[in-house]
Amino acid sequence: QGVLLEGLGTFCTVQEPLSLGAEGVLMVRRPIFKLGMQMVWPQGLTCPKVTLPDGIQIEPLNYQLLSLVTSLPRRVVEACVEETIHLFSFHLENKKHVAFAFRDIGVLTRQGDTLCMTFYASCLQRLERRASLFAALRT
Repeated sequence: QGVLLEGLGTFCTVQEPLSLGAEGVLMVRRPIFKLGMQMVWPQGLTCPKVTLPDGIQIEPLNYQLLSLVTSLPRRVVEACVEETIHLFSFHLENKKHVAFAFRDIGVLTRQGDTLCMTFYASCLQRLERRASLFAALRT
């Protein structure tokens, strides 16, 4: 399953084979992020090519759940998310080197002319306890 952040991109996990050499192959889950800002993409900015697997169910961000978790009204949560994405886009368009941190997930950063999503090791470990070191190395 994936989550769409309208105006920013999609987070999901994929299952991949990880070769362990003579020990065989281990299937691991790893997170991916596909940027969805192509319409307002600043000129000269690149990002790694990411393809979402077929069959992934993509759902919009659950603002109701965020509202319950944060104890804020839903309209306030929606406005905060929207304004944060607009601010991030504004800084990208003005060639600022900014970092967009997602709690317990990772950081979306602009480094030079490249926009990259780096996932926290703790996020990878939660996804794949059996092969957390291998999954971390692959991501």
